[in-house]
Amino acid sequence: MADETTDYAIKLDIFEGPLDLLLYLIKKNEIDIYNIPVALITEQYLQYLRIIKSLDLDLAGEYLVMASTLIHIKSKMLLPVPDEPSDEETEEDPRAELVRQLLEYQTFKEAAAALQMRPLLERDVFTRSAPLENDLEKSAAEEDDLIEANVFELIEALHRLVSRIDKQELLEIDMEMLSLTDIINDVMEQLNREKNLTFEELLGERFDRRRIIYTFLALLELIKMRMVKAYQTSAFGVIRIFPAVES
Repeated sequence: MADETTDYAIKLDIFEGPLDLLLYLIKKNEIDIYNIPVALITEQYLQYLRIIKSLDLDLAGEYLVMASTLIHIKSKMLLPVPDEPSDEETEEDPRAELVRQLLEYQTFKEAAAALQMRPLLERDVFTRSAPLENDLEKSAAEEDDLIEANVFELIEALHRLVSRIDKQELLEIDMEMLSLTDIINDVMEQLNREKNLTFEELLGERFDRRRIIYTFLALLELIKMRMVKAYQTSAFGVIRIFPAVES
């Protein structure tokens, strides 16, 4: 019998690449991009890869290549520095090439974001017509300044949810036949009815591992198709899902 986990292994082509994950970690830790603590970033980067694999999500090879690069840079920085290095022994900071790649990627990413903000007919229309819960309520001015969540924040939220669920329940075999199309339709019906929901609220009372993964995949597909958007009222805060276009 095939391992049931392979039934819902997911390839996330919504990922923008390992440099995007590194920029996310740098922002999350409020790190100077010119002085990256490689040991810390490498540890957190590898932790993210472990989370992705633990959730049965496929990893692109480029993420593993970047992991090897970070470990290589970390090992070079651990080497002892000669007291009086000669001109031949003077080497560039091992992080320099990575910093150059990050800065170049960040430049193009910000330019793409600026172009994305330009108004396009019947696209990216967003209206929040339902109030947030008490713990997320802000003043009227602050509510209009929501922060769009990225895929790595969604993965982190998913991991926190899965971690809270009893392991015994996760190991139970769910014989329900799930269709991604049905889950997508269910998500849109809930959002059209409630206007905005957290990921946990989308699940309702259904907390088996398979449904959690399929609902997560449905959200990523809907985000990719620009049918929903994920927002936070503060950086790394609670993520709520909104329909991108009000029905």
